[in-house]
Amino acid sequence: MRLDFNSSRSLPLYWGLFLTVAGAALSAGCQGQKSSKPPVHLNLNMDFQSSLKSQEETELFADGRAMRPQVAGTIPRSEVVGSEEFRTGKKGDTFVPDIPSQLSRELVDRGQDRYAIYCTPCHGGAGYADGLVTKRGGMKPPSFHEDRLVSMPAGQMFEAMSKGVRGNMPSYANKLTVADRWAVVSYVRALQISQNTGLENVPEDIARSKGWK
Repeated sequence: MRLDFNSSRSLPLYWGLFLTVAGAALSAGCQGQKSSKPPVHLNLNMDFQSSLKSQEETELFADGRAMRPQVAGTIPRSEVVGSEEFRTGKKGDTFVPDIPSQLSRELVDRGQDRYAIYCTPCHGGAGYADGLVTKRGGMKPPSFHEDRLVSMPAGQMFEAMSKGVRGNMPSYANKLTVADRWAVVSYVRALQISQNTGLENVPEDIARSKGWK
């Protein structure tokens, strides 16, 4: 077969043969070749950073210690201050019936803010389990206005947010601080009262301003 390199029909075949021969030559040249040089490390990714080991001495700090003490005035992320009831929602093995912190308008307002972000998608704005996730086919949670949840201890609600509910609700411990979880409990309690109360429990001035009395 005779190749005419000036012919456009022969060029693809010529380049194909050239690349095949060149590839074979490169492959043969790579086989069995050893090098004393270290392999190419394209992404260092801090693999060769300078670091100090535990209990090691160093001149970097005045006290000569590589391990640093806790900074004054700070609290480790894993440590939560407060009573057992505040941290766990329990006293021993029993759920606490009420919120173990001072109730205030600020606490309820904070709970409303966190509830709107993390709870309304499933539980709905008023706690009737009619959030968008539920309306679009998600698993429906119970209504906060069922007798079982109205009478549920505050500590049990706190634990549900802390540990999640199997098969239905994830833990929110990594999204809500301990204080914020109690704030949400306070707001849920406010929702329950608002939907399950009589006119006699509405403050006189509010009832009159609304024309209810």
